[in-house]
Amino acid sequence: MTNTSWPTDERPRERLLSHGASSLSDAELLAIFLRTGTSGTPVMALARQLIDSFAGLRGLMTASQRQFCSVRGLGTAKYAQVQAAMEMARRVMDEPLRQGSPLRSPEDTRSYLRSRLGTYPHEVFAALFLDNRHRVIQYRELFRGTIDGAAVYPREVVRQALEDNAAAVIFAHNHPSGVAEPSQADISLTVRLKEALGLVDIRVLDHMVVGHGEVVSLAERGLI
Repeated sequence: MTNTSWPTDERPRERLLSHGASSLSDAELLAIFLRTGTSGTPVMALARQLIDSFAGLRGLMTASQRQFCSVRGLGTAKYAQVQAAMEMARRVMDEPLRQGSPLRSPEDTRSYLRSRLGTYPHEVFAALFLDNRHRVIQYRELFRGTIDGAAVYPREVVRQALEDNAAAVIFAHNHPSGVAEPSQADISLTVRLKEALGLVDIRVLDHMVVGHGEVVSLAERGLI
């Protein structure tokens, strides 16, 4: 059965236009993205199979190129579409910061960092460099690692903070495992960075650990 032969109220595209994207299931959203199924497999059936195989949309959208392209019905073109769609979403979230808006609350920061770091399959250590009114000067992804760690060099962090003329900084990194609980290594690294930046009068306001849907603040835990 093709998309156009379904009853109108079962066509994902028509349902989206009539009721909004939020009314669609994960499989329906994915079916719109895929557009077509494969020989013998209608697009909705393919969408459901993919969600099951990757344990949800997140698993599919964050799969490596090899994992993604190994599935029948997918390929490099669709992988490129996924990556482009996610990067556009990140840039939409970036827009207020590029206009110099301040981060007014920890929840503002959480929402932003969740959108930036929450979908990476590998660990990324990032920093929000701020002026003295806590307006964002620059968001930078400073170090990238593997699925379970990234090497962070304080000297490079200090150099970048000075180059951006920052007065304060908020650090963040993701845990690809999905568990946002900070490790002892995370705490020790934050102390080292705070000491290094303190020598040049740059304040460390927080270090946030991003998991799957959860963001833990070391400052709120009293660990900074």
